[in-house]
Amino acid sequence: MKQMLRRTIAGLLLGTSLVFGTIAVAEAASARIKDIVDFEGVRENQLVGYGLVVGLDGTGDSLNNAPFTRQSLQSMLERMGVNTAGETVRTDNVAAVMVTANLPPFATQGSRMDVTVSALGDANSLQGGTLLVTPLMGADGDVYAIAQGAVSINGFVAEGDAATVKSGVPTTGRISSGALIEREIAFQLAAQHSLRLALRNPDFTTSRRVALAINDFIGVPTAIPEDPATVRITLPQNFNGNIVDLITDIEQLVVDTDQPAKIVIDEDSGIIVMGKDVRVSKVAVAQSHLTVTIAEDPNVVQPAPFAAGQTAVEPNTDLDVLQSDSPLAVVEESVTLQELVDGLNALGIGPRDLISILQAIKATGALQAEIEVL
Repeated sequence: MKQMLRRTIAGLLLGTSLVFGTIAVAEAASARIKDIVDFEGVRENQLVGYGLVVGLDGTGDSLNNAPFTRQSLQSMLERMGVNTAGETVRTDNVAAVMVTANLPPFATQGSRMDVTVSALGDANSLQGGTLLVTPLMGADGDVYAIAQGAVSINGFVAEGDAATVKSGVPTTGRISSGALIEREIAFQLAAQHSLRLALRNPDFTTSRRVALAINDFIGVPTAIPEDPATVRITLPQNFNGNIVDLITDIEQLVVDTDQPAKIVIDEDSGIIVMGKDVRVSKVAVAQSHLTVTIAEDPNVVQPAPFAAGQTAVEPNTDLDVLQSDSPLAVVEESVTLQELVDGLNALGIGPRDLISILQAIKATGALQAEIEVL
């Protein structure tokens, strides 16, 4: 058992023990401050709008099934001086779409950004379509950009009388630089005298290490860890620059990140991810494999010649049950994650069974880690 517990983690990841799934080992590593925090005020803003795509080759919405498309088309034509009230409009070259985009941080008026166009009705494809002028609004209801342009899609649909070929999602497309920014979000970063850094993975230890790294680099107590997710930096007195210069100086600093002991389990795919600080007390584990095989081999019974009978099918089922039990094995108290994983795999089980075993070990109180099931 000791030799089996000493197998390297590299051999494990090559699949020597796991053939039905994957176990990944998450290890803390050094990272730049700019890669583990978000700076206050430096953020995107989501925009959304409703519009029409025209010029489709008969792949648009069915106006009878999409009344919102018919109403939008009639309203657009009326604004252009075409009165269609009371008329029956029949066209399948128009599609109602939702337009979404992310307004980049500090985007200036007159600059452009990409937009995504998604069909709202029963259109089959947006290929060859053109998005008409569509206002894009933020969560506050104000218009921040205007989108228009030719839609580019990755998928396609080819239909015949007896066959249809479909690739990708032809009802979703993008317009590169398709939106013109009309309104800016006011935030003067350079005028700030203090700024908060938000950790993407909140942790007390990491928060303190970030503050210490900044203070050691600047030479004065500039950064203070306020909580596991926030570090506040203040512009030092007599600093030759503004807050942007200070951010430029500290974002390349490298710190050692930390994380709580956690096991993340995806039961659908059988994937298990373990943190490096997972520990287990000494436990004994046994496992039972039960395999049930069912095979159907029906027999066809024919009546004798000139007999007044009918052909019948007699069911014939072969049922086989195979049960194999592994002996009670001891998983030694682990000092490292490698010994824990190797000790569990020494039992010759797959990840799906390992999921149940880990949950059972957690229930006994022998597993010093949090289990999160996706």
